[in-house]
Amino acid sequence: MEPVIQFENVVKRLGGRDVLNGLNLTVHRGESFVIMGPSGTGKSVTLRHAIGLMQADSGRVIVDGHDLATIAPKDLIDLRRSMGYLFQEGALINWLNVGDNVALPLRENNVEGLSDKQIRERVEERLELVRLPGTWDKMPSEISGGMKKRVGLARALVTNPAIILYDEPNAGLDPEISMSTNLLIREVADRMGITSIIVTHLLSCVRVVADRVAMLEAGRVVVEGTREEFLNSKNERLLSFLGPDPD
Repeated sequence: MEPVIQFENVVKRLGGRDVLNGLNLTVHRGESFVIMGPSGTGKSVTLRHAIGLMQADSGRVIVDGHDLATIAPKDLIDLRRSMGYLFQEGALINWLNVGDNVALPLRENNVEGLSDKQIRERVEERLELVRLPGTWDKMPSEISGGMKKRVGLARALVTNPAIILYDEPNAGLDPEISMSTNLLIREVADRMGITSIIVTHLLSCVRVVADRVAMLEAGRVVVEGTREEFLNSKNERLLSFLGPDPD
C-alpha cells in the first residue's frame, strides 16, 4: 500500500473563499480512488493540484515522492509525463483527426524515441483498448460525445502513464454509455496497473470503478472508506447528498 499521491492539510483560496480547507487524502499505488461531493466543493481543484496546475496556499501535495511546492521545473515536467488527464469534454483538437489527436503527446514529447511507425502502432493499440478500432481518420465532428471521451482516454493512455486523473468522465453521457465508460476505466486500471483518481457525482461509477471513495464538502473529507464501507455508510450528510435515487 505504497502512497503515491498525498494531500497534507492543503488549503487553497479562490475568489475570497477556501475551496480546499485542510484537505487530507492519500491515494495508494495501483488503486482507483473516487472523489464525490457537491458542486464547488473542490473536486476538480484537487485534481489540478495533483498534476501541479495549481499550487496550495498552505499544506503539502506530494506525488510519487515529490513535494509539488518545491519540485524543480524540469522534474515537474518529467512527473507530468508519467501522468494522464482526462478532461470532462475530452478536449480534442477539432482540426486533427482521431489518430493524430491520440498521437499528439508522443509527437510533442517523444522521450521514448519512437519512429512514426511505432507511434502509429501504439496509437492503434490504445484505440483498440478503448473499443475504437479503425477510427484513425475520423474527425471529432464525426463522432459522438461518448466516443470523444474514449478518444480522450486513449490519448491519456498513449504515454503509458503510471497515474491517470479523470474529471467527471461520465458528464453528458446517457446511462448506457456511462456504464460502458465505467467498465472501461476499471478494465484499464486492472490491465495496466494504473493509479487512478476519478471525480464523479454518480454512485454507479463508485460501484464499478472504486477501490476507495472520499466525499468532500467545504474543501475537506467528510466520509472516506472502501467501496463497501462507503456504499453501506449511514452518514447523514452522505445520504442527504446521494438522495433516494442518486443515479
